[in-house]
Amino acid sequence: MAFVAPGDPLELADVLRTAFAEAYDGPPAVVARAPGRVNLIGEHTDYNRGLVLPVALPHATYAAMSPRTDGVVRIGSLEEEQPWTGTVDALGPGDVEGWAAYAAGVLWAMRASGYDVPGVDVLVHGTVPLGAGLSSSAALECSVALAVCGVLGVEPDAAVRGRLAAACIRAESEVAGAPTGGMDQTVSLLASAGSALLIDFDASDHSTTDVALGLDRADLALLVTDTRVKHALVDGGYAARRADCEAAAAALGVPSLRQASLESLAGLDDERIRRRARHIVTEITRVSDTVEALAAGDWAAIGKAFRDSHVSMRDDFEISCPELDLAVTTAVEAGAVGARMTGGGFGGSSIALVPVDRVEAAVRAIDAAFVAAGFGAPQHLRVEPAGSADLVG
Repeated sequence: MAFVAPGDPLELADVLRTAFAEAYDGPPAVVARAPGRVNLIGEHTDYNRGLVLPVALPHATYAAMSPRTDGVVRIGSLEEEQPWTGTVDALGPGDVEGWAAYAAGVLWAMRASGYDVPGVDVLVHGTVPLGAGLSSSAALECSVALAVCGVLGVEPDAAVRGRLAAACIRAESEVAGAPTGGMDQTVSLLASAGSALLIDFDASDHSTTDVALGLDRADLALLVTDTRVKHALVDGGYAARRADCEAAAAALGVPSLRQASLESLAGLDDERIRRRARHIVTEITRVSDTVEALAAGDWAAIGKAFRDSHVSMRDDFEISCPELDLAVTTAVEAGAVGARMTGGGFGGSSIALVPVDRVEAAVRAIDAAFVAAGFGAPQHLRVEPAGSADLVG
């Protein structure tokens, strides 16, 4: 049974080094990798100053880089036919369009935050499925940011990684034009292997805590199903939900929905705004409940949190789709402890906690259900929680 493979980091780095040498007439100075992510629970809560609980994927984006002395920036990708070329002084908002904006924006944001970023040659390649809600964009950004550290000789300690995350968030929001709450960049740069990362966006430093999952003890596996329904953060749906949340907070007179209570939502006159806010308030509580349940090994409670989260995203936040609903329902029917859509929504992926001996049966059931419904074939990832971005070799 085929799963989307993350690939061996050393082998992928070598492939990229060879391609870099062919494209730029010399080997790269550094190669960095940064993982994608799948969110266990806590959807759209990051920009509402809430809690999130993501896991770093073994699937990652790799960035090979060498400095230049002439101020020229060249950005290429093994997944794209045409490279982008510009200068280090023209990398900001309005200067770069398309996929290259995610990489160029990082260079711009790091320069703006005080790093002496020179002209560079960059070549990227990744195994994070594109458009699957698994944060391929943040993986690209974070791999480029860490490669810059390698070129500059900066040790990426925890404080530096926090600065890099802020630069990547700014790059995605201001240069790529895709609103982001910051979860994806934070987990890509700060995750620990084998754990989820609890991030509190109400804390001034976006404090993080490793949360042990205990999947091995429970004989459970994380199954991610990419519905192959593509989503884009720049298409307006994400921004509209964010605007609704901001409107709800303003109407309630609170700085963010983190400070709202479920009871206070009765004061919201607009029914749509009230439903949006209800998802956020209850989702933040579900993150806390899931962390407590993980500590207690209470998988039934986690399954309920997953189920309630999906219903909330489907009905109150309205970011699911028929393919996601089918993947979630079928996974549970095939024996999953819990399943839910994950990511920004409007397509993308679902995540399921499946007994190890039921994973293949769950995959077969989902594939068959998609065929019966006339949907395109999904693809699946079996996920072991990975560590954070690093230099390779």
